[in-house]
Amino acid sequence: MNDILPPDSARWEWLEGVVRSLMDRYAYRNIRTPIVEPTALFVRGLGEVTDIVEKEMYSFEDRLNGEHLSLRPEATAGVVRAVSENSLLYDGGKRLYYMGPMFRHERPQRGRYRQFHQIGAEALGFPGAEIDAELILLANALWHELGLQNVRLELNSLGQPHERQAHRVALISYLEQHSALLDDEARRRLHSNPLRILDTKNPAMQDVVNTAPRLIDFLGAESLTHFETVTAILDANEIAWTLNPRLVRGMDYYNLTVFEFVTDQLGSQGTICGGGRYDYLMEQVGAKAAPAVGWALGVERVLELLKEQGKVLAAPACDVYAIIPNAASLPAAIKAIEAMRAAGTSVQMHASAASGAGMGSMKSQFKRADSSGAAYAVVFGEDEIARGVVSVKTLRDGSGAQVEQALNDVSSWAPLLQSRATN
Repeated sequence: MNDILPPDSARWEWLEGVVRSLMDRYAYRNIRTPIVEPTALFVRGLGEVTDIVEKEMYSFEDRLNGEHLSLRPEATAGVVRAVSENSLLYDGGKRLYYMGPMFRHERPQRGRYRQFHQIGAEALGFPGAEIDAELILLANALWHELGLQNVRLELNSLGQPHERQAHRVALISYLEQHSALLDDEARRRLHSNPLRILDTKNPAMQDVVNTAPRLIDFLGAESLTHFETVTAILDANEIAWTLNPRLVRGMDYYNLTVFEFVTDQLGSQGTICGGGRYDYLMEQVGAKAAPAVGWALGVERVLELLKEQGKVLAAPACDVYAIIPNAASLPAAIKAIEAMRAAGTSVQMHASAASGAGMGSMKSQFKRADSSGAAYAVVFGEDEIARGVVSVKTLRDGSGAQVEQALNDVSSWAPLLQSRATN
């Protein structure tokens, strides 16, 4: 687990701001669910034989009442619980999004932490393939907004439970015939969760899984039509995609469309966003049945990829640095500074370095003003204040131009400093 400190935290704020703006354009509304949920919610929702439930959840017993709780390893199950408990679908489908920390006890890798952060979008109550496509288009639009490049889309369909069952029988039979080539993890999963074997990263098993029965070949007409509708919408919007018959995702709750956005620039674990349709999860967690589809992206991995691709954000800077030569000017200075802030201008106020040490020299204060990144310095000198003015000096255009502004008219000139600094 790691701290996120300034100035790096500004990259997170920028990403979150881009996401909020984009979600608003797609009419997705924010939902916030607890970090701690009953352990049973994740066991029912994710599946008992998934890696997350078996090996990665932070679970504990509440010593006050004996309740079994877990830090959320993902958000979809909690969103589904919240939608059900609060009857959000009573008047029709809902488009929702979330941001927040998740927790998994896994081996840390590049861009992965045991407390990690996800941004996700979920559309609940909509059965049509057009919503699958909309969510993929939403994610793809986000990459464009962020300036991400070299991200490819992989698709598959997991069909419906009866189609998966027919494929499961064929897959187990095939893998049993090649059991000598399976690793210990694959043998353990052979009869409990054979579909996950197709997602193995073991190089020695690639030939076996590449020639295994494909789930998409077991799909009926309805499932195929659903998938073809998704791909037709993507094609019409010129979204490149590839069929990956081995794409199964890590949770048990998926059906029909599954997808991942993948990069080759973050090592072997190249998925930065993944999701799909999960029409049976509501029932699995004990709620009334409703169709749903969604995705989640890893914030750390997206930011790491942006960094890898040379996306540099300007360091956060205030509009104004307030220079206060002596303590006697503080009451008038701070009153004016508060008026500047109320007008929308960001101001960093100089403060004394130590008790009784005074405010520091003008030279040292101007040095701090320069290092702050501020576009302007506003000087609250005793003589200026006595005349009812302050001096405003430019710091970034090389001219060092200096003008005086009236203290009793801060609201009229302070916004000009903000707009110039922004430009």
